[in-house]
Amino acid sequence: MAIHISDQAKYQITEMLKKETEEEVYLRFGVKGGGCSGLSYKLGFDYEVKETDEQFEENGIPVVIATMDRKIVEGTKIDFKENMMGGGFTIDNPNAIVSCGCGSSFKADGRVGVPEDC
Repeated sequence: MAIHISDQAKYQITEMLKKETEEEVYLRFGVKGGGCSGLSYKLGFDYEVKETDEQFEENGIPVVIATMDRKIVEGTKIDFKENMMGGGFTIDNPNAIVSCGCGSSFKADGRVGVPEDC
């Protein structure tokens, strides 16, 4: 299992999936270049699994991760937190060697991105 999805995150993702019209919908999680630390997370829905992807189920959610991202996101915990200002997904990645204050940008050992504005 590459990632862990908390029960709170599962609830939010399941509610969002109810609005999708496609039969086969996957949670796509991965990494892209950018953000103030060089890398940022990708989290959204996808409707296909590519040859370069790994597919699995975590806490009842169908997940797709690009094979090249697996090493960087292995062990990541995705949660959903509510506060007075609303709520949002949080990502706790044990492979991040530096994380930005915005919470969505990071640096990882072995993969350098191109820093941008947050």
